Amino acid sequence: MKALFIGGTGTISTEISKLAVKSGWELWLLNRGNSGARLEGLDGVKHIQACMGNEEDVRQKLAGMEFDVVANFVVFHPSQAERDIRLFSGITKQYLFISSASAYQKPLSDYLITESTPLHNPYWEYSRNKITCEETYINAYRQHGFPITNVRPSHTYDERNIPIAVHGDKGSWQIVKRIMDGKPVIVHGDGSSLWTVTHSRDFAKAFVGLMGNVHAIGEGVHITSDESLTWNQIYNCIGSAVGKEPVLRHISTDFLVKCNPDFEGGLLGDKANTVVFDNSKIKRLVPGFTATVSFDEGVRESVAYYLANPDMQTPDPEFDEWTEKVIRAYDGALDVFNVS
Repeated sequence: MKALFIGGTGTISTEISKLAVKSGWELWLLNRGNSGARLEGLDGVKHIQACMGNEEDVRQKLAGMEFDVVANFVVFHPSQAERDIRLFSGITKQYLFISSASAYQKPLSDYLITESTPLHNPYWEYSRNKITCEETYINAYRQHGFPITNVRPSHTYDERNIPIAVHGDKGSWQIVKRIMDGKPVIVHGDGSSLWTVTHSRDFAKAFVGLMGNVHAIGEGVHITSDESLTWNQIYNCIGSAVGKEPVLRHISTDFLVKCNPDFEGGLLGDKANTVVFDNSKIKRLVPGFTATVSFDEGVRESVAYYLANPDMQTPDPEFDEWTEKVIRAYDGALDVFNVS
């Protein structure tokens, strides 16, 4: 069985690439050629160096090739979906699109999300683009049999990612550092909403099970852990991993979005909502699948990786200053009403 991954070395796709090769797939990676270090030591992977932005160059490099599976991990806009339909129609038996569970209805009408939950997110353009991509692929399936499988990850992480709700452009380290230093960290709302985080090793097991699976053609399916945690529990697990109890400052989501409009999509359109997933569909499609990496285990691996690799410890003084400013402003508002 022969697979082509566009990307293949990211948070989600690295573990998928590793497991696909171990499972006997002949794996080809198409990317710009600057991310191979994450798959170092993985034998048998073949590389095609190209930029998907140059459609004609990609077409020429794929001339005469056919695949059992093509998976594109870096499609974010409907124009990219249309391009891939042109490129891969007729040369693959299955095409897997990485969509997003943030595409599900916001606000939710029911806390339990199934694949029949409507796709609608007025708060986040990223999610709306993913929805339109899904519709583009499904229309191609209905019109001329394009063999699409839409896959919706939720919050998936690996050793290079520590799941955080409120952070700056430079990632999670500054928040982890604040916890280690005993400084307060911001948690949206009261921290009691439920969230689902999934380790990439677990995600890979289900994804590889979908590869070449005829029952997945024309379907949309999410892949998540069955473990649901409150945001307070998530931050406490991170604190436990660094050996420091976190000082949590609960601040309303609306206030945070007013202080930084860039948070509207990621908070109002995603993390501020309670999300619990019904994973019965992926378990039907991939018998035996279950997520086995608990968050407290997975985040300990992530923290250990950060602490062992100084290049992961990217400071973010701008976000640190913003955090202090927001906390002062919130405390000032409470002082007006003599609320402690």
